[in-house]
Amino acid sequence: MIIETYNREDLETKRELLPWQKLGLSYTSTGYGKKIPTPTMVRLPGSPRWRRVYCCIFSNMGTCYVQAPKGNWIVIY
Repeated sequence: MIIETYNREDLETKRELLPWQKLGLSYTSTGYGKKIPTPTMVRLPGSPRWRRVYCCIFSNMGTCYVQAPKGNWIVIY
């Protein structure tokens, strides 16, 4: 369930590659999945912690989101 949406330009962002991304590898063999980690991290308003942005992608279009409590999504567009 989507509980909030934010424009990426309105958030503080940073790029932090995961070890497999530094090697130029893909998270899955197909590149598709429900929770693919991206190199982008965001800091939501009022939160001191950085959160990883994930992508849900099953064709040529994906939805980027931050995991929220209870399995909810905060969508980043």
